[in-house]
Amino acid sequence: MAKRSSLSIRIVEGKNLPAKDINGSSDPYCIVKVDNEPIIRTATVWKTLCPFWGEEYQVHLPPTFHAVAFYVLDEDALSRDDVIGKVCFTRDTLASLPKGFTGWAHLTEVDPDEEVQGEIHLRLEVVPGTPARRLRCSVLEARDLAPKDRNGASDPFVRVHYNGRTQETSVVKKSCYPRWNETFEFELEEGAAEALCIEAWDWDLVSRNDFLGKVVVNVQRLYAAQQEEGWFRLQPDQSKSQRGGPGQLIPIIEETTSTDRRQEVATNLLKLFLGQGLAKDFLDLLFQLELGRTSEANTLFRSNSLASKSMESFLKVAGMRYLHGVLGPIIDRVFEEKKYVELDPSKVEVKDVGCSGLHRPQTEAEVLEQSAQTLRAHLGALLSALCRSVRACPAVIRATFRQLFRRVRERFPSAQYELDLQRTLSLQAPPVKEGTLFIHRTKGKGPLTSSSFKKLHFSLTTEALSFSKTPSSKKSTLIKLANIRAAEKVEEKSFSSSHVMQVIYTDEAGRPQTAYLQCKCVNELNQWLSALRKVSVNNSGLLGTYHPGVFRGDKWSCCHQKDKTGRGCDKTRSRVTLQEWNDPLDHDLEAQLVYRHLLGVEAVLREKHRELSGDTEADAVPAGSGEAPTDPLGQLLQVLQDLREAHSASPPGPPPSEPSRLLELQT
Repeated sequence: MAKRSSLSIRIVEGKNLPAKDINGSSDPYCIVKVDNEPIIRTATVWKTLCPFWGEEYQVHLPPTFHAVAFYVLDEDALSRDDVIGKVCFTRDTLASLPKGFTGWAHLTEVDPDEEVQGEIHLRLEVVPGTPARRLRCSVLEARDLAPKDRNGASDPFVRVHYNGRTQETSVVKKSCYPRWNETFEFELEEGAAEALCIEAWDWDLVSRNDFLGKVVVNVQRLYAAQQEEGWFRLQPDQSKSQRGGPGQLIPIIEETTSTDRRQEVATNLLKLFLGQGLAKDFLDLLFQLELGRTSEANTLFRSNSLASKSMESFLKVAGMRYLHGVLGPIIDRVFEEKKYVELDPSKVEVKDVGCSGLHRPQTEAEVLEQSAQTLRAHLGALLSALCRSVRACPAVIRATFRQLFRRVRERFPSAQYELDLQRTLSLQAPPVKEGTLFIHRTKGKGPLTSSSFKKLHFSLTTEALSFSKTPSSKKSTLIKLANIRAAEKVEEKSFSSSHVMQVIYTDEAGRPQTAYLQCKCVNELNQWLSALRKVSVNNSGLLGTYHPGVFRGDKWSCCHQKDKTGRGCDKTRSRVTLQEWNDPLDHDLEAQLVYRHLLGVEAVLREKHRELSGDTEADAVPAGSGEAPTDPLGQLLQVLQDLREAHSASPPGPPPSEPSRLLELQT
């Protein structure tokens, strides 16, 4: 096999793929990875479960490669692409097939805990000690770890398990190539465990930590060698016995929360996950729990469960503005018309109708029919407005309902659910803000290269920032919302003009570009900055620093740096926005409210933990034991205990000083 330097690949077709989209179809494409490195992506075949690709490639393989994997995914415009399945060929498998492989290969499901990659650098040694020898494990660094976060990186840390004890390294933020250089020691006792387990994890604030891979070391072999150092390839965890998911915690939180507080807790949790961009994942977990205890699809979300309350909060928080914009004008018109509607025959009020001198009383049948017609007209207008507004509906709501539809279809495969959105897909999203701005000339090659002070019409939607000569112009240029990296003010001296802002974004080739836009006044400037920051607040790759000046000649006007692509000299202010009722959520505040609630029911949670563990005497989280709980509820209680200790250890802040000047405002 070592002589083989290349591999011929022909991806022909697929058949009987599962439907991943709401229309009962999928948009499949293939990705080929060599040792988790993507090297090939086929075209997407739209709306089919039996795609034909017929694409050929010649791949050069390193002599030390481990496996070639073929992933089939469903492309999704609103959320992450769904993984349909994969086929994997190891190097040994390919070596046993001198004539290659031709035929159909069965797709297997993808377990995220098996999708590990990278290596970890360890130094392991047995050192003499009194009364017993000690096992020393130095966790030095890791490389090529799997990116688990939305920013394309991970926040890795390492857990070292031996003989019932667990120790952890610090967390390295936003890195797939972390360095720790931390050392841990364990006593080597007679009859102790024969395996040392080193696990790499991605730390997450609000969801469960993601597994990155593990290495298991035979301690008996280390006895003989006394010392071993090198790079160890991370392996998947097949057992999953030491991990628990948040799905086990949700029913417990629901059970320990009184009915009158369930809505409040659901709202706090929903806002917390929504602020972190994880609302769809949180609600999907609740969907599965709700469907597991539902016998009929039409009874979903009719109880006082945490799922029902969370769904109610989700629609209010994420969809209120959308409904106001779409249904508000129709509801206002209903009230303005003040048409009499009554469908109950026992409550019908018969009125005179006809012209002057020819009055006659309406019959009860006429009143009922007229009321029915009026009601049908109102409902028709509401439904029509909703159907036309599919592109105006927030992306997170569309993605969440699509996931709900999939879960319901999995749970009730025989039920019929039909929804025709075909005629609504061509409609554009309504503008969040629009108006006339002036573009300043820049030297970049982005779409905003233009003469100085050129006047154009701008429109900001939840999908893009576009501009054209006039509001009715059919030809326009746009910047995709997902490509925006910052929206900040520009120093007045940069253009000798006031009220100039800059929109920093990446073009289709991934190159950084900057658009300089001038507003009419400071209020308009702040309104545009606020709108741009709000619609892009969850973008990946947001900048932490920027240059408030411009790059003119060979240096920045603000800090005189000569590196055009270097780190900015001022911090960005992506969270500074105008106060509005639909402002971005403060997930830090929601986390504090959830923490306060959990403290209030901590005693009940501890009792539940003792009940589940079968130990009615011992404390749920022994203080100072040095052992990390492995069950989800125990981990939650440990977090509560750590937070409480951290709060009690924090020194009180200095008293606020008396201000020397006061400003009186009316708001």
